Amino acid sequence: MTAAPGLVLALALQAQPSRPLENEYVRVTRDAAPCAAAAPSTCGERVLVALGPIRFEQYGQSRQLERGQIAVFRWNESYTAPMTGSFVEVSIKQDRPRVQAPPALIPPEKNELLYDSEAFFVFEERLPPGETRARHSHSQRVVIVLNDTKLQQWPDGQPEVFRTEVPDEVKFNQPVTHIVKTIGDKPLRNIVIELKP
Repeated sequence: MTAAPGLVLALALQAQPSRPLENEYVRVTRDAAPCAAAAPSTCGERVLVALGPIRFEQYGQSRQLERGQIAVFRWNESYTAPMTGSFVEVSIKQDRPRVQAPPALIPPEKNELLYDSEAFFVFEERLPPGETRARHSHSQRVVIVLNDTKLQQWPDGQPEVFRTEVPDEVKFNQPVTHIVKTIGDKPLRNIVIELKP
């Protein structure tokens, strides 16, 4: 039996991982999971972030995530990657350089902590329209944008910044201490994987 041309194309595209981001600290792929099988020499701890409804298997059990939900896998844990749906796999490199941090660590308010380990923590960044988050800081981090909105930011020692958030964009941000205000119509909503110094 011969596969339909559309199916062949879909399988070929799925076999080629999309790499929106890779550096000395992390490897991020979109709609592909090259680190689903535990491979300590190349893949460290991994965070799976759903960009829409996805289903995958862990320990032989089916799991389902909705947009903005996460699953975290230790360096020695394998999982079966989602076959359909949109997601991001973030692999924290084990041989990464020392994490860069701001001069002082000031925790941000109004966020929801989703996971915490020795090497990193994951939180959902939330800030309703018109609200301001008091001065806070971040170390190096991966940011996965969930909502389109606009931000006004006041980084320490720099001019104010206006940013447009683009849904499903993946960024690796450097350390910062700043104040943030949501000036768009929608709330700020991101999944942030922040490395610990």
